[in-house]
Amino acid sequence: MEPLLRIKNIEKYYGNKSSLTKALDDISFTVDKGEFVAIMGASGSGKTTLLNCISTIDKVTAGNIYLEDIDITTLKGKELNRFRRDKLGFIFQDFNLLDTLTGYENIALALSIKGAPVSEIDEKVKYVAEELGVTDVLEKYPYQMSGGQKQRIASARAIITNPSLILADEPTGALDSKSSKLLLERIKFLNEELSATIMMVTHDSFTASYSKRVLFLRDGKIFHEIIRGNDNRKQFFDKIIDVVTLLGGDVSDAL
Repeated sequence: MEPLLRIKNIEKYYGNKSSLTKALDDISFTVDKGEFVAIMGASGSGKTTLLNCISTIDKVTAGNIYLEDIDITTLKGKELNRFRRDKLGFIFQDFNLLDTLTGYENIALALSIKGAPVSEIDEKVKYVAEELGVTDVLEKYPYQMSGGQKQRIASARAIITNPSLILADEPTGALDSKSSKLLLERIKFLNEELSATIMMVTHDSFTASYSKRVLFLRDGKIFHEIIRGNDNRKQFFDKIIDVVTLLGGDVSDAL
């Protein structure tokens, strides 16, 4: 299978000659279409920097990132904006919903920006809302929703344009345990039933156990990788904990 995402020898430096920090150190890996990959690592390991480079929020110092054979490290201006709009979906820890828009309008916004006809927008919003279990809050504003409902609205917004890659940054970080589990089941549904390709940064082993592959970062490098294979989620969780322990992390805060 041809990889959807190819990361080739990327490096990222911050600072200047007198105080230089290497956040990413010659990282290479691929992600196939339909994969669900989690990125774990201690604070300062480079996991958020990696996600920011893939999402085009930040630029690499060296190396290349290819999505569907497009070298995103070379994109600029309108071309870069078009790429973000058409190819990427985002799920953030703090939801990033617009307070003045209803749940329906927040989800529909991405399609409206693309100039989709009203009939298509309505059909897609209702379908995605039903799949993510948020039909009952479509007419509510974010301040009227629970944290879990806001995050599922944000997830619906991320998937509505059928992006090539969904990037999730600590998606359960602001949720209680019940809401986290509900959201993770929905993200798993997006991956398994709607064939969404997902890359998720998380510090939490329970959250990572819903993925199919986990990459562990340490000091800006890929330290280890585990693949779920035929393991059930509990077995995969135990393997993740074993690596966390090997890395010297405290299981209670799980990297």
